[in-house]
Amino acid sequence: MLTNDLDRLPSEMRTALCGPGSPFELTRESVRGVELTVFARRPPHLPGLLLAAAEQHGDRPYLVFPDRRLTYKETVGEIPAVAAVLRDRHGIGHGDRVAVVGPNSLEYAVTLWAVAWLGAISVSLNGWWTGPEMRHGLQLAEPKLLIGEDRQLERLGDTELPAVPTVTFAALFAAHDADKPGAPIAPDLAEDDAVSILFTSGTTGRPKGAVITHRGLVNFAQDSQLRGYTEAILSGQTDPPPGPPVALVVSPFFHISGLAPLLAGGPFNGMAMVFPPRGRWDPDVHLELTTRYGVTQWSGVPTQLLRLLRMVAADPQRYDVSQLRTIGMGGAPISTELAVLLGSVIPGARPAQGFGMSETCGQGTTIAGARMVDNPQSIGLATPTSEVMLGDVGDDGIGEIRVRTPSVFLGYWNDPDATAAVLDADGWYRTGDYGRVVDGMLQLESRLRDMIIRGGENIYPIEIENRLSEHPDVLDAAVIGVPHDELGQEVMAVVVAPNLTVADIQAWAGETLAPYKVPAHVRFVDALPYSATGKLLKRELEKQIAD
Repeated sequence: MLTNDLDRLPSEMRTALCGPGSPFELTRESVRGVELTVFARRPPHLPGLLLAAAEQHGDRPYLVFPDRRLTYKETVGEIPAVAAVLRDRHGIGHGDRVAVVGPNSLEYAVTLWAVAWLGAISVSLNGWWTGPEMRHGLQLAEPKLLIGEDRQLERLGDTELPAVPTVTFAALFAAHDADKPGAPIAPDLAEDDAVSILFTSGTTGRPKGAVITHRGLVNFAQDSQLRGYTEAILSGQTDPPPGPPVALVVSPFFHISGLAPLLAGGPFNGMAMVFPPRGRWDPDVHLELTTRYGVTQWSGVPTQLLRLLRMVAADPQRYDVSQLRTIGMGGAPISTELAVLLGSVIPGARPAQGFGMSETCGQGTTIAGARMVDNPQSIGLATPTSEVMLGDVGDDGIGEIRVRTPSVFLGYWNDPDATAAVLDADGWYRTGDYGRVVDGMLQLESRLRDMIIRGGENIYPIEIENRLSEHPDVLDAAVIGVPHDELGQEVMAVVVAPNLTVADIQAWAGETLAPYKVPAHVRFVDALPYSATGKLLKRELEKQIAD
């Protein structure tokens, strides 16, 4: 079982932080039949968390969009009015499903809150989906109402599905009646009630709908705050950071990395959440907003952060990133160049990395600060309320990563077989990711489906990708398996490196990797395919190569 940073604290400090009577008191309780570590003092549900934030940070900005902004107090005044429209005009109540689709917007954010307010379940359709993909999501979830923006709704066209009543965000908000009382929070709302259905990325078959709970997101917020305090103590930081937290949010609300901060992490910290204009992610806009709003927190994938830091390093007078305190990124090992830039461009900011997924509300493992820079291949230790272990460990020390946490999902909507395949009766979620423990910390090896089997040898692409990314002239790289008549598969590297040759790539890999891991094939491309959330689309890459 993987340890966590709390185990490294002096006993008296740990007691003061999360012992009896402390702000983050931890205890053991039964969660849906499984005894887990939970916070003794916790909001009863997400609306309760937001009301507490409005009480403590009422006049602080909460939702900051290019065209409009709301404070915490204004937001809790707006939500009941929208909830009343959903209840009175569309019959939405506790347990009903409401599909939502569109780019991030203030109306989208408030709608998600209004749905949660009523005890209903938001079905977050991917805003980049085609019409057939959206129809699949609707057919699976069978929502009572669909709310969206015209551009996304038009993709549905004529559908053979039973008609789903549909309304635009504009029409929903135009139906406000200021003279009518707003809807109250559902009186029987419980922490283990479902709040959202998030669709998986669909690496195997069609996307599945992961059912997320109020408890899962509330626990995410508290766990994140506790681990932040713990990491600060261990790094020797004793003074609280100056000024209120301000996050620049680039993840869409249909992704856990966008939904969890919006509904839980942001309110729990009284954070101002700044959103860029619509459209593709633009690093120049990202840096301009950071300067304008004094952003203290970035989050993104390593490739995005590398572009940002390169720009700041090239023109340090143009952008002010001095307020940055935290640089968060997903569970992909960082390159040597990124580690160097983090220390030279923003030495006052603490880099942090997490390993988690929609099914665990982002919970799993974490690593931060100097330890992260010194161990770039590691994804760290378990988060305070997570248990992490490796299952079916082979002779090479590699096993499937399994996570158990109060934030784990209820299962896949209307898919008991898929649920049973990954979630057991003891609460363990099988992630499908493989890892090993090195120096007491978890190191991510590969996804099961990404593994290449060459002549009976298991090859984990991420090991080769890490090596290629260390080359100063490699901008991006991915490794996939391609068919071979005798060996079964061979290694192919798909690389963004305008100034290198095939021989350069193979020689670089061969310096540190066994011969059977050195790419037999190298394909140079202008860019790798990524999703809207910055996830590398390996299935799309494999299709492009096959074509």
